[in-house]
Amino acid sequence: MKTFPKDFLWGTATASYQVEGAWNEDGKGESIWDRFAHTPGKIEDASNGDVACDHYHRWRDDVALMRDLGLQAYRFSISLPRILPNGRGKVNQPGIDFYNRLVDALLEANITPFVTLYHWDLPQALQDHGGWVSRDTAQAFVEYADVVSRALGDRVKHWITHNEPHVAAFLGYQEGNHAPGMTDGASAVKASHHLLLSHGWSVPIIRQNSARAQVGIVLNTALAMPASNRSEDADAVRQVDGRVQRWFLDPLYGRHYPADIFAEYAAQGFLPDGGSFIQSNDLRAIAASTDFLGLNYYNRSFVQQGALAHGGVFPKNVRLPDANFTEMDWEIYPDGLYQLLCRVYFDYRPPKLFVTENGASFSDAPDARGSVNDQRRIDYLREHFAAAHRALQAGVPLAGYFVWSLMDNFEWAKGYTQRFGIVWVDYKTQQRIPKASARWYADVIRRNGIE
Repeated sequence: MKTFPKDFLWGTATASYQVEGAWNEDGKGESIWDRFAHTPGKIEDASNGDVACDHYHRWRDDVALMRDLGLQAYRFSISLPRILPNGRGKVNQPGIDFYNRLVDALLEANITPFVTLYHWDLPQALQDHGGWVSRDTAQAFVEYADVVSRALGDRVKHWITHNEPHVAAFLGYQEGNHAPGMTDGASAVKASHHLLLSHGWSVPIIRQNSARAQVGIVLNTALAMPASNRSEDADAVRQVDGRVQRWFLDPLYGRHYPADIFAEYAAQGFLPDGGSFIQSNDLRAIAASTDFLGLNYYNRSFVQQGALAHGGVFPKNVRLPDANFTEMDWEIYPDGLYQLLCRVYFDYRPPKLFVTENGASFSDAPDARGSVNDQRRIDYLREHFAAAHRALQAGVPLAGYFVWSLMDNFEWAKGYTQRFGIVWVDYKTQQRIPKASARWYADVIRRNGIE
């Protein structure tokens, strides 16, 4: 039996646009994902998040389901345009009321709320004035963080400023396959800086409004390995690690932006005027002391140097034919979680770590008896939990684990073609069916360990 620490938190995670629906109800403003998903050709199955899992109306049932599974924590995001429809100015009270009710219900069910302030759904009104390319958006975010932490800070004590700023910046502003759908490298680099700056500026505001709060940020991880023993492929690994991880970790922990990646971005023309948008004291603000770091981990990649994929963002990825993959075409590699937890902790020494997302897309459907036997997901989670346990034994202060996701939902540019949930959702009827993995996870939580 691999037992976890007695205060270890077991939870699940969701994001507002992926589950809430009610995209234009009760005063909510339009988000960049509303605009993006409503644009023909942007979403694989031509769907959108207008209804999604209808969590906005079915939250009571969803909290009851979490309680029945014994979940100890729930990581969810606040919809920024549900609070500030125009990104700044007048607060939309029905939006505040919704999250007040949700937080109260979670606490009544003895589930600890982990609030993510930004999971990519920027108000379109802010995007119309430059979005994250504009420094004004970072300032607007601080105002938003102030509003939400004032409203919920008496009860919410775990705060995440941003989810995966790398994805928000580079997939949204350079690759163009996420909202707002731009394809400009210089804009992406500038957006990445303003996302980090808004984080740093918000940390003291949240602490001021929420006594004894723990504040952190969530980063996506990239375990890249060379596709061969050629030195060029080793350099490709350096590039991926530098652009996805060090570009964010280094400034967050007081090390400035990594010099090698800074030079490469400058050479690509991504730092006009030598990066003059990085103003004095910005890096000091970004390095604000935090209480934890969240890591999202799904897979590893083998990379080789050559023609850069995605408009020059990453070296192209090599798919090994003998590896196992999820239906997202992501390789299953549990040891990568162990490696990344150890690397990040021993290199940067955050006070504590959470696995804030980890899960797998498998489309197992209900059988004739209405049961969903997703054994592949159980195997995936068991192996990744074991990797997390190894990291704990190695000295990593891992404090909790959030399975992605509570329920099947809108998977961004993939629409509804992928199912990550431990709960099956019938999108026509909104029926929820806990999968075999949900029952298995409930047993892990009850026993606080795995065989």
